[in-house]
Amino acid sequence: MSDERPPDAPREDVAGAVGEGAANGAIGGSGTRADASQGGDGVDDDAGAQGDASPAAAEDSTDARIEAKSSPAADVPSNDQRAEPADPPEDTSLPAWAERVNANLGEVIPLGLKKAAPPPPATPPPLAAALAARAAGGGMPPKSGILSIDKPSGMTSHDVVQALRRASGEQRIGHAGTLDPMATGVLVVCLGSATRVVEEVQQGLKGYRARVTLGASTSTYDAEGEVLASADPSGVSEADIEAALERFRGEIQQIPPMVSALKQGGKRLYELARKGIEVERAPRDVTVHRLELVDWSPPDATLELTVTSGTYVRSIAHDLGQALGVGAHLSALQRTFVGPFALADAVPLATAVEAFTEGWWPPLLHPLDMALTAYDALIVDAAIEKAMRDGQQFDGPRPRARDRRRIRVYEAETGFVGVARWDDLTERWQPERVFPKASARP
Repeated sequence: MSDERPPDAPREDVAGAVGEGAANGAIGGSGTRADASQGGDGVDDDAGAQGDASPAAAEDSTDARIEAKSSPAADVPSNDQRAEPADPPEDTSLPAWAERVNANLGEVIPLGLKKAAPPPPATPPPLAAALAARAAGGGMPPKSGILSIDKPSGMTSHDVVQALRRASGEQRIGHAGTLDPMATGVLVVCLGSATRVVEEVQQGLKGYRARVTLGASTSTYDAEGEVLASADPSGVSEADIEAALERFRGEIQQIPPMVSALKQGGKRLYELARKGIEVERAPRDVTVHRLELVDWSPPDATLELTVTSGTYVRSIAHDLGQALGVGAHLSALQRTFVGPFALADAVPLATAVEAFTEGWWPPLLHPLDMALTAYDALIVDAAIEKAMRDGQQFDGPRPRARDRRRIRVYEAETGFVGVARWDDLTERWQPERVFPKASARP
């Protein structure tokens, strides 16, 4: 996937900026539509997390790559001239969450940042630490965080959530954006307290690699539907496709397919479609930031896309066929990224199930504040952290723009605190979502 980003992409001068992480993988094969309720190939209408919204978040200590400076080894004195130990060098280390503060799509607003105490010289990796804690009777960390799953073809998004619920025993779990059964690739699943950031994950940009087959239009706009019309696509050239794609770039209006999870008159569209009922659907505004033809092997065109939430790739495939006059449908789809969650970092569902079953799942969970990197970061002291945890408004710098009225808040030593929003009336920051400290259990 290209590194091209829309205008609101991260600035290059921010250290360790999170990129799209779009990884080009092989197109997944087609499968059987297991559940028409998962009708949206790239939409979030049926996504919501399940369970209550009680707060908790386990910080992931693996994220920090900022190394503390170390002093050179001193000469070893003789037994009769042994010197007093030298004063330790000034510590310049930062806590584990510091990288996520710097690796953000917003801007860091320093406010009372203090250096944290350095970690022990031989800090064990998260898995070793978790297993050691369990062996010592301290128990495993809470199952709270974000999983990036490489969804296999032939399963609904709901099937994936159910498999993870059974394996993990965690009831508060939900996915953050439906993938069709046929589709493969990144499916973000939130567990525990991370279910409270599903909305932010859903709103992230999404990347896809899609195979569009010209010459046949179907009832579902993909390979699993009934063929409604066919035509000879042999007269279509690569230049014709390039010209037709132009109308689908930028801000467009899109009519969703009938087989989708959208509701109309209190009914899911796929429920009406099962009864043979087709209703008029209102067009929806979506933005296609990137749409490129990367391969043309007639009658198949392979496209790479970067789109906003709510975009149906199936509709783009169908509409492209209509524009070319020969019909078309989506024959394969792979989601390559969702916000900062890239396919290259996603784990197969079987691996995640095994990890929960055998007890080595901690390294697979991303910290929940990874979903909030589009917000500016505010670093505060202990007094402001206490005020925020008590639900009290607190002073701080004004938001730098009207679309930057939410911030993620970190205390310099304890890490992620929560999300606050700007109150125009009082001109102060109002706590909106507060999460327990990393050491606390949900």
